[in-house]
Amino acid sequence: MKTIELMFDHLYWANQSMLSALIALDNIPLEALRIYSHLLLAEKVWYNRLQKNDRTNTPIWSDLSIAQCAKLMEENTNNYRYYITNLTQTDLHQLITYRNSKQEEFTTSIHDILTHVALHGQYHRGQINKLLRIYNEEPINVDFITFVR
Repeated sequence: MKTIELMFDHLYWANQSMLSALIALDNIPLEALRIYSHLLLAEKVWYNRLQKNDRTNTPIWSDLSIAQCAKLMEENTNNYRYYITNLTQTDLHQLITYRNSKQEEFTTSIHDILTHVALHGQYHRGQINKLLRIYNEEPINVDFITFVR
């Protein structure tokens, strides 16, 4: 549980750091905003699956405004904090059955889903940083080691 909690504390910090950096830009690269939107929408979809409220029709690639991203980030943070706080070590082994966007059914443990959510965001924040470099903007240091220091 401690590792999952730490990974999600990093996720919250990294999402907020990225949001603050994007807001501070004069012109947010649209592809960077699209990727950030995807990251947040995917977190929401996975949360719904964990709640056994599988909404396979929820788009995970949608163009959100920066204000919509800020609202969704706060909602995701609050939802995951509450969810993880109420998990036990035994709960992590519970299996969740859900359908992906292609209507394929999968069964995955809560532990593996939470690990995926934490790692998925890091991948996409890296993509955003690459785009920031292309647009001559400073990339955002969201490395785990920076967070724990």
